[in-house]
Amino acid sequence: MNANIYAVYGASGCGRSLMPVARQQLQRLGVQADLYFIDDSLEDSQTVNGHIAINYQTFKNLDATDKHVLIAIANSQIREKIANQLSIDGIQLWTVKADNSVMMDNIEIGEGAALSPFVSITSNIKIGKCFHANLYSYVEHDCIIGDYVTFAPGVKCNGNIHIEDHAYIGTGAVIKQGTPDKPLVIGKGAIVGMGAVVTKSVPPGVTVVGNPARILEKK
Repeated sequence: MNANIYAVYGASGCGRSLMPVARQQLQRLGVQADLYFIDDSLEDSQTVNGHIAINYQTFKNLDATDKHVLIAIANSQIREKIANQLSIDGIQLWTVKADNSVMMDNIEIGEGAALSPFVSITSNIKIGKCFHANLYSYVEHDCIIGDYVTFAPGVKCNGNIHIEDHAYIGTGAVIKQGTPDKPLVIGKGAIVGMGAVVTKSVPPGVTVVGNPARILEKK
């Protein structure tokens, strides 16, 4: 029996980008353990980028004292569904942070986060579970971020911003700083488009695009 085994759930682009980060973290901590991909499209095991890829049922049946899984799925609804299944099956969510990610003071991050290379999380910040922060993203001071939030590469989240559950912030988006008495709010399930410049709060469930960002009306 293995004492601990680890896996990155998802062998597509997101998972393959995070696998080296996960591998480096284990090396940095001096942890010697088997490290797998989980891919539910597979019937038989395969090798992906040097790691064995298996489906979830096969992973669940592996004999180990503890199992740890990073969910590398961009779709936040699927991420939540998988997280709930892992909890039912007694498998731990795994937080992975790149060697060169920057973490400052008074930060609280929920389990299952994925912090890619060159991510910065500054001071007095609270972040929920299964947060994805892609390359070169940052979160400035006094922000509150909910569960299953996704930052694409290069997101600039300035101070005093509240981002609610399942929001998606696109590549290169800039969110203007709020104030302590009036934080800028990105509503639950909102999508901020690539390169958008957000200057005011965004309602739940809408998509905003452009500079300044405006609600994208459905035709």
